Amino acid sequence: MYQEKLLHKALEYYGLNELPGPAENNPVILQFFKEIGHQWVKNDETAWCSAFINYIATKCGYESSGKLNARSWLTVGWQVETPKPGDVVILWREARTSWKGHVGLFIRQDQDLVYILGGNQSNQVNIKPYRKSRVLEYRRLKSL
Repeated sequence: MYQEKLLHKALEYYGLNELPGPAENNPVILQFFKEIGHQWVKNDETAWCSAFINYIATKCGYESSGKLNARSWLTVGWQVETPKPGDVVILWREARTSWKGHVGLFIRQDQDLVYILGGNQSNQVNIKPYRKSRVLEYRRLKSL
């Protein structure tokens, strides 16, 4: 089951943090950027939620957006109404019409919250709740 594969790979990085201060950078986070084709990124202060999901999807043999903006995932895979653990969740940030967003992997939901496993969530890989009202789409990835 693809969801398990994606979740297991993402969980290998659970707790991975950015290094504090502008002079230090986590080499693992920089490796995410490098391996998905963005070698120009030289610090872990660059938004990396999409880089993390691209890296995980690529390593697991699934399609990816290849881009660093979270909303680029709105064109990957297919939309699902009822997400399963491991599906991609795309959220809006600042405003629904903004270009900004966040992306991660669906874990579970309750009445008001969706729990997402992702990178760059409070500067680390973790599981964090977000308001369901911020969800743009749930997407299921295709294998390559």
